[in-house]
Parts: sequence; C-alpha cells; structure tokens
Amino acid sequence: MSQTNRFLGAAGGAVLCVIGTGSASAQTTGCSLRPTVSAERQTLNCEPGLSITVERGASYRLADRNRDGQVDAVVLSSKAALVDVDNGRIKGGFEVVTPQAIAAVRGTRWAVDAGRGKTSVLVLRGRVAVNKVSTGQGVTLGRGQGVDVDHSRGPLRVTNWGQPRINALMGRLGQ
Repeated sequence: MSQTNRFLGAAGGAVLCVIGTGSASAQTTGCSLRPTVSAERQTLNCEPGLSITVERGASYRLADRNRDGQVDAVVLSSKAALVDVDNGRIKGGFEVVTPQAIAAVRGTRWAVDAGRGKTSVLVLRGRVAVNKVSTGQGVTLGRGQGVDVDHSRGPLRVTNWGQPRINALMGRLGQ
C-alpha cells in the first residue's frame, strides 16, 4: 500500500507498509478519531490498548510493519506524538520512526518530538529502547528519562528531564 495522508502535514519516506492516517483511512485500519477538546491535537484510538495523540501540524503516517492489518508503527517527520501502548493487549510491540531515531516498546507511554535535525524521546511509563538511525547506537530509557537524537556520530546521552521541559512537551499534546 502506498496511500499517505496528512494531519496538516505530509510524512517522509520509510520502508514500511503504510496504512494511512486521517479519519476515513484511520477507521479502516482499526483506528478511530476521538474528539478532542482543542483543535491543537488529534487522538487516534486504534485496537484496544493503543492510543496515539498527535500535535496539530504533525507530519506523520501510520504503518503496518508485519502486514497483519494492525497499526504497529508511526512514521513521524515533524512535531510531537504521544503513544500509549498496553503490553497486555498489543502483541509484538510498537515503534515510532523519525528521520533520526527509532523508539520501540513492548508496552508503555512515551512522547516523541521530531524537529529540525533532532528527535527527542521522553518516557512517561515503562521502558523504551531508542536507536540512532545514523549509527545504530541504542539506549534504554525509563520513567522520566529522555534522550535527544541527531544525525551526528556522537554518543546518545540519557538525561532525567526537568519538569519545565516535560510540561512544555506534554502541554503541546494536551496533557
């Protein structure tokens, strides 16, 4: 499949089976839009145990890596997404793929912000493995930890995010 839609943005390329975004195609992939209080974000409720909130203007698409008809990845080119995965209900994990990083989990809640030349990942619950696309280097983040990933060959540095930085990102996602 090659359909790509946009929630106020178009996604960049990746080697994944694309199943699209937007209300019509999201519903056909098992995801439905949940009304939000603000036009600043959009929330997709996919199969039970998977919720994805994307910031207004985010450039993304949903993907089915193993072609089983279920969303198992978000390809995010810009702005932020909040992903909530219940590992008791979602088998095989979930990924957020950006130009700089791949963040993968079995079950957790985390936010990814893809910006100009940098991806930031914050874990709110559980653990997330983050790998740098340019080098394959990886780290595992726990609750409250984050990492900034760019195209450089330098090492990834895990940090405990301060409350102002967490609040700024989560505020953009209506949290």
